[in-house]
Amino acid sequence: MTLGSFDFMPLLRPGLPPAAGKWTGLAKYNFIGGNNDAERVPVEGLVAAATAVLEREGASLANYGLASGPLGYSALREFLVAKLKRDAGISCSKDEILITSGSLQAIDLVNGVLLAPGDTVLIEQETYQGALTRLARLGVKAVGIPLDREGLRVDALSAALDELKSRNIRPKYIYTIPTVQNPTGTIMGEQRRLALLGLAQSHGVPIFEDDCYADLIWDGRRPPALHAMSRHGGVIHIGSFSKSIAPALRVGYIVAGWDILARMLALKTDAGSGALEQMVLAEFCTAHFTAHVPRLNRALRAKLETMMEALAEQFGTAAELDDPAGGIFLWIKLPDAVDTLKLAQAAFTAGVAINPGPEWSTHKAYAKSRLRLCFASPTQEEIRQGVATLADVCRREFGVPSRIANVERGSARAG
Repeated sequence: MTLGSFDFMPLLRPGLPPAAGKWTGLAKYNFIGGNNDAERVPVEGLVAAATAVLEREGASLANYGLASGPLGYSALREFLVAKLKRDAGISCSKDEILITSGSLQAIDLVNGVLLAPGDTVLIEQETYQGALTRLARLGVKAVGIPLDREGLRVDALSAALDELKSRNIRPKYIYTIPTVQNPTGTIMGEQRRLALLGLAQSHGVPIFEDDCYADLIWDGRRPPALHAMSRHGGVIHIGSFSKSIAPALRVGYIVAGWDILARMLALKTDAGSGALEQMVLAEFCTAHFTAHVPRLNRALRAKLETMMEALAEQFGTAAELDDPAGGIFLWIKLPDAVDTLKLAQAAFTAGVAINPGPEWSTHKAYAKSRLRLCFASPTQEEIRQGVATLADVCRREFGVPSRIANVERGSARAG
């Protein structure tokens, strides 16, 4: 038998997702994913932190979990206790924090203890693609709740909860990204948070709060987390270091009571998330986090402004958008004639990678002409060139925008 000739296909279990394609490298103009600004990764600080913590505690790598137990490295959880209190108003102990391999594992663990095929959850109509795909694979019905410029609409949520109750359906949770929503970049105000908590409590439905982008706020001000405002404990809170430090480190966390964390630990069978990453993050963040994040946000804001200027220049009024309160994404509405799923294919051929709107929404028709662009990873010059290339592709495929760099098409021909 020659190497690679065995056919595994008849042995695959039913219900697998489609096979992944081979990676062919990043696009020339890469506006997808949650990648961050390479120039703002605090490399020197991480090197110094790694050296210091390994010289002091390196021998603890001989033990699974660094002898800190299954919840994660104790020093990192202690840092999070202080950070969450200072930034989000959350009062918790380190034994109410579980370190995970990125926020995606946190989502998987929450889903693993709460969801079964046929269940129903309430979720923002436009939301994180990773949350949507996981729900679909689990056979869970995701009911999308429309958004406005303050995030999840509680009037629509109330109507959805009442409608489900009339059919004797109790949703397993309400998933929300209230602080720098993905993909819209909105921040839910404190009064709406109170209304959301009241609705959830009255219907007996827990809230799943994803706070992964909450450090990336331009003015540094945010309302308290839903977890902090809850009076009945019905909020599971997750966060990440991917956006504030570096996505490749793959370190996230869950904040919840021990009763539910204990059930998650029974499903977390990886013998612990990356120990070295936890050690380095604890060492670096304890000393430098509060100085690092404002510098990162200033750089991200400058890139956002470059992208908005490029869109205005290349697309004009054909691109509708709101200035987000923070984050790394811009959510854009193009004319109804544009199908962003088709645009994404044509743009990729031209070297531009974009996220088409339907992949980030429960309402595919509503999101058909919308797209998400990440401005954090490309340089400012790449942003300008990439947006110009995208406009050229969109014009060729759909006839919009009707102008080229603020010059009407007819005028351009006449010249």
